Amino acid sequence: MALKLYSGTLKRILDRWPGKKYFGEYRFLPLFFVLGASLEYSMINWKVGNTSFYNTYKRRQAKNIIEAEQKHGIN
Repeated sequence: MALKLYSGTLKRILDRWPGKKYFGEYRFLPLFFVLGASLEYSMINWKVGNTSFYNTYKRRQAKNIIEAEQKHGIN
């Protein structure tokens, strides 16, 4: 007995996605590229209060550089 991992509707949607004959599984790459770009955009531009992911990352990176300089005795 085979384990059914997804619904018939999902299978139909995936089978109707264009490019199956020529690209196989790689036909979904543009979708994932767009999803990744939108995630990156949201992390940089959406702010909660006055903080975004990008601001937090930059602040943490600056803190790490300062700690490394103090550890090695660089002025």
